[in-house]
Amino acid sequence: MELKLTAAAEKFISRMVRFGGAGDNAGFRLSVSAGGCSGLASEFTVEAAALPGDAVVEVNTVKFFLPAESRLLLEGATIDFSESPTGGGLSFITATPSTCGSCGSSSSSASIDISGLGHGHGHSHTH
Repeated sequence: MELKLTAAAEKFISRMVRFGGAGDNAGFRLSVSAGGCSGLASEFTVEAAALPGDAVVEVNTVKFFLPAESRLLLEGATIDFSESPTGGGLSFITATPSTCGSCGSSSSSASIDISGLGHGHGHSHTH
């Protein structure tokens, strides 16, 4: 399987596994699913051993435990990690372009979250 890590991702994942308390043979279990226009959605845990159906894939210094769907979606991908004041996390750079066509309208889901913060509604507290 072809999978690459940026230096930042390798450092983050290595640290997670080292301090995860799962032992010397622990690995980074990465469960990835298709996330529509936004790319890939992921969940990760540090496991003492691969779960049934997982493949053990070693990339540089990191041992991954990857379920079947993750292996399909991550084939040829590069995993990156970024931190920012508002959050951060893993991102996946894949060779396969998005297949959702026009994604412009789907970005409105982010603005729905922002408008739900109460801007403009019920703020007039004059008596």
